[in-house]
Amino acid sequence: MLASLLTQIPLFSPDDVEAFLPLWKKRITVNRGDFLIRQGQVEQHLYFVESGALWLYLPSPHEDICVGFAYPNTLITSFPSLVTQMPSQYCIQALRKSELVAISKTDFDLIQEKRPVFGKFWRMELEKALVGKIEREVDLQLPDPVQRLERLLRRSPHIFQLVPKKYIASYLRMTPETLSRIM
Repeated sequence: MLASLLTQIPLFSPDDVEAFLPLWKKRITVNRGDFLIRQGQVEQHLYFVESGALWLYLPSPHEDICVGFAYPNTLITSFPSLVTQMPSQYCIQALRKSELVAISKTDFDLIQEKRPVFGKFWRMELEKALVGKIEREVDLQLPDPVQRLERLLRRSPHIFQLVPKKYIASYLRMTPETLSRIM
């Protein structure tokens, strides 16, 4: 799955793909409810989701605060921990059985140094992620839950087939009852 996606990226030559694929050494299966990363762990990998669904959240005593999702053909990591190598404040938990492959931070950093095309690819991925986070920030500032839902439906309608509604409600900063009512 990862191989077929990489061959579709115009930046990568067949030689780039051939050099990159073996670095995704770690295969992981995470069952529903199990954690990929727990708060307090230091993130060492970037993950590619082959199947399943996961959520990234900030645990809090009153409610867990959902900050994002990962599903097939997406990347996920506890990004602040990966970058700073400090303990993660976030958890990544499987919403359904998930199959992932992972590349170590060390291997990913090295290939970016050896092959600048991967640095360019990573910059483009980060730019897309930043645009998404800005859109989410706007969503969270909207006082009307209907508007928040409409924006999510425009951006990511597929999420409703992949993620249980109670997690989507958390992501939208509303109760599951409010989400059900406005849908």
